[in-house]
Amino acid sequence: MSAPVIADASGTSLPRRVRIGYGSGSVATGAFGTVPGLMLLPYLTDEIGLAAGLAGLVVFLPKAWDVLLNPVAGRISDRTTDPRGPRRPWLLRAGSLLAVTFALIFAAPAMSTGLETAWVLVMFLACASAYAFFQVPYVSMAAEMTPSYDERTRLMTWRVSILALTILLVGASAPLIRDQVGGRDGYRLMGVVMALVILAGVVAGYRGTRHAPVGTVQPGAGSLRDQLRIVSGARDFRLLLTTFVVQALAVGCVLAGVDYLAEDVLDSAGAVTVLFACFVAPALLLTPVWSAVGQRVGKKTGYVASSLLLAAGSLGAVLAGSAPAAVLFAAVAVSGVGYAGCQVFPMAMMPDAAALDTRRTGSNRVGVYTGVWTAGETFGLALGPAVFALVLQLGGYRSGSGAVQPDSAVTAIVVGFSLLPAALVLLSLWWLARYSLDASEVDAA
Repeated sequence: MSAPVIADASGTSLPRRVRIGYGSGSVATGAFGTVPGLMLLPYLTDEIGLAAGLAGLVVFLPKAWDVLLNPVAGRISDRTTDPRGPRRPWLLRAGSLLAVTFALIFAAPAMSTGLETAWVLVMFLACASAYAFFQVPYVSMAAEMTPSYDERTRLMTWRVSILALTILLVGASAPLIRDQVGGRDGYRLMGVVMALVILAGVVAGYRGTRHAPVGTVQPGAGSLRDQLRIVSGARDFRLLLTTFVVQALAVGCVLAGVDYLAEDVLDSAGAVTVLFACFVAPALLLTPVWSAVGQRVGKKTGYVASSLLLAAGSLGAVLAGSAPAAVLFAAVAVSGVGYAGCQVFPMAMMPDAAALDTRRTGSNRVGVYTGVWTAGETFGLALGPAVFALVLQLGGYRSGSGAVQPDSAVTAIVVGFSLLPAALVLLSLWWLARYSLDASEVDAA
């Protein structure tokens, strides 16, 4: 089987309009990846009144479904033929459905707690399924746009910069919209606004990639099971994926804890926006810096350094409630500096592994690689809120609007937001230390 046909493969630099156009699709992925992790657990526990443990399960199950669905979506996108490009049709089809179903998650009519929970579960499942068929083709495109190891880093720099801006804007504005209106209507309006943001990202990504240098994609040989077996045997990809999933779990805990930390520990609803800004804003400024660091010292070294900063900031956040708020905000900002690098480097390293396999074997499994990767990321981000909810349950968190929390629940919030993520990030370095793929190996293949 032949490798993907890449237009202008002799050149290594992509036009800026292609980098920006591709990166704009991250508006959709950033909104979906952030808002449910930030808002859905509080919606279930404090608005619907569901117990924390059950609420965590509702948040986890639909995204866990993507672990099975994403590789299938990757294989289907590998086999798609369309004059607009092999991946692009899926951006528009699945992305439009993603926006509609996202709005419906928070639009349940007044019903019993059980029926409202079922509504959220079904709509979130439909939304997660649509997301799989948007995200996998979208991420797959990066490995097929350029054969250059360094150009993928530059491409990911644009993507992560736009992703960081999106996360900052939606993470800060979603709680504000909810609080401005209040109650169920606040959540409903927030859902509609975020759905429109997702749709804008879908359209921008679709139109922005119309000039992307990607030709016909030849699907890899063998069944899906055969290809998954081959992908699982790719040592460096497996190590990188494990690192990324464990860190996604840590970030999922942080996202899930922001609203609870602001409301129940700092006793300030407005602190949600400040905390989110401290965590994400550094990425807007430092993503190009991390990219330059990666080109100077290597992606792996840069990834290790950013991971250590992420862990250090998370450890500092344990002072929440006992130190001045400024100390907490500073610790979260340190985490944000590390978080920027922890997005740039793995996103640039994954296409290296997929493209290397294609050039070595002549068989394209980029969609399957991407499907496995995005499944892992989705699983980690989904498991994070579920684990945080379990910590709340163990701490005796009381569900319901305006409930007064015992000291044990406050402690659980701080532990779930700080110590647990820090431990997970440090644990992830055990796998990253064994990763060995570098520029010389990728470019020589």
